[in-house]
Amino acid sequence: MRTINRNGSAFYPLERGIDLQPIMRQVYTWMGLGLLLSAVMAAATINTSLVDLVANPVIFLLAIVAEFGMVLGLSLGFKRLSSGTATLLFFAYAALNGFTLSVVLLAFTDATVISAFAATAALFGVMSVIGYTTQVDLTRMGTYLMMGVIGLVIAMVVSMFINSGPLDMLISMVGVLIFTALTAYDTQRIGRMAAQISMEDGEAAAKLGVFGALQLYLDFINMFLFMLRLMGGRRR
Repeated sequence: MRTINRNGSAFYPLERGIDLQPIMRQVYTWMGLGLLLSAVMAAATINTSLVDLVANPVIFLLAIVAEFGMVLGLSLGFKRLSSGTATLLFFAYAALNGFTLSVVLLAFTDATVISAFAATAALFGVMSVIGYTTQVDLTRMGTYLMMGVIGLVIAMVVSMFINSGPLDMLISMVGVLIFTALTAYDTQRIGRMAAQISMEDGEAAAKLGVFGALQLYLDFINMFLFMLRLMGGRRR
């Protein structure tokens, strides 16, 4: 579930003669490290006694609640948090998310997980490049995409009671499409925010690096999860 606040700020094309590379490089570095930490934590959980903990419904629920709390804290407290605190929260979230994701990964074969990750990485890379380089204003997409996310959540709740194969397939396809589009939208939005930050303001740039990493991390993880559902390949 996405909790990042989206506003209707004015559109700023990315080609403003401002070097955005340091900030964007930081965004992708933190995001990549977050994904790596999640993968390591998921593997550690699956291959150690931690798997017994995550299998406990109470512990799993508490972990999910803690994840929502961290995302809310980072999103709503973005302006108040120091860059150091924001970074620690982001990595704590990534580690905890790896812990809970292990339950999902256990349900699929290794080949399916690898294929889904490769497909997600390719889609994410293409859409992020498009979002960073396009001069088309993507801000209008934001409202429709968030409406799509809400509709997706409702459809997933309904599918829990209906247990329909075709509906699950449709949900998975729509989920991949929505988070693919959100990747381009969020990349452009982060670039616009970076264009408004003075390169001498190291603290603001560092916080945006973490904030942007969180947004793109959420896009990647959600796209990956829907890609897994779409591919199937569950363990028997």
